[in-house]
Amino acid sequence: MKPLKEVVRRLIDLRKQGQKMTLLAVCPNSGAVLEAAIQAAASHRSVMLFAATLNQVDRDGGYTGWTPKSFVEDMQRLANRINWNGPLYPCLDHGGPWLKDNQAQFPYSKTEAEVKESLFACLHAGYALLHIDTTVDRSLPPDMAPAIEVVVDRAVSLIEAVEKERKLHRLPEVAYEVGSDEVHGGLVEFDRFREFLILLKKKLDHAGLSEVWPVFLVTQVGTDLHTTRFDVEVAKRLFDLVSPYGSLIKGHYTDWVENPEMYPETGMGGANVGPEFTTVEYLALKELCVRENELLGGSPDKASNFMGHLENAVVESGRWKKWLFPEEKGVPFEELSKERREWLTQTGARYVWSQPAVRQARGRLYENLREVISDPHACVVGQIQQAIDRYIEAFHLTDSASLFE
Repeated sequence: MKPLKEVVRRLIDLRKQGQKMTLLAVCPNSGAVLEAAIQAAASHRSVMLFAATLNQVDRDGGYTGWTPKSFVEDMQRLANRINWNGPLYPCLDHGGPWLKDNQAQFPYSKTEAEVKESLFACLHAGYALLHIDTTVDRSLPPDMAPAIEVVVDRAVSLIEAVEKERKLHRLPEVAYEVGSDEVHGGLVEFDRFREFLILLKKKLDHAGLSEVWPVFLVTQVGTDLHTTRFDVEVAKRLFDLVSPYGSLIKGHYTDWVENPEMYPETGMGGANVGPEFTTVEYLALKELCVRENELLGGSPDKASNFMGHLENAVVESGRWKKWLFPEEKGVPFEELSKERREWLTQTGARYVWSQPAVRQARGRLYENLREVISDPHACVVGQIQQAIDRYIEAFHLTDSASLFE
């Protein structure tokens, strides 16, 4: 399998020949999503990237239970199970200071040290790409972005540390992605992003790291947590800006995007999708719970109560609080409207899929349904795969694996 840097170079060459594609990066926020993505890649004979955050996959197991090493092993195991040997690239998403929830109160020196160890773990596990994101600074007021010089210096420092570790252990070349589309990062304005690129190039060259210039650069292309319209004009302008550097723009927050077919047309190199697949998984399980209720009828004592266990786990995790509206701050979960409680449970489900009570209830749900559905798990995975298929097709990735051999 070719290094990801060579894949991006090939992608650029293909575009010059009139063949436009955008690489899909699936965020593996559950085992079912990972399984569905590999099946989709095999079905379409497509190259596939996986963008795992440190909250999801890390040395402590993250919220999925995967370390970088066990994640890569599971990815390979699932691919082997269906005899797929096409290009699958494990990648780190948002690797940087304070980007892991449990490091929010750390001083910079401690979070930097933790991030370096996580980057090294990803490197040793065989990750193909590391997203270096130094745009968060929790020592500043919430509405203040760090200076571009600080963002660049910290990014170069992390890349330098990774390259030193890689060369020390004679590990394969790794690709880099740099930047962020978060407003708090201060890089979403075109002129500031251009300034960032100029300074990053200067600092990497000065550090003797010009050969590891990032293959992907991240900034705002119109989409975020609350918007789903990809901005074609902005993307074209950014493509023109980064092309001379030999890089491509990678979009985050591609979930539910209304016009995914425009990504290849505008030269977008990659796109991350994650929360959308959690919602698909949640709704598929909710549908199975309805079937279970119909099947059991007057025997509620045998029911899995999966949705109840899921909601309890989300509430106990406390993660639902991060999505509260200002007027909801301090309101107990049970006092929120039914619609809001369900949305918060659906959105926070990815954080608790792997918790024992949720896994046990899911297993019981599946067992209760085997009388009428031979493989309930396959039904869930199948629905997630359909959602992934939509992006593979829109990004012109069908039969793309052979193009990157």
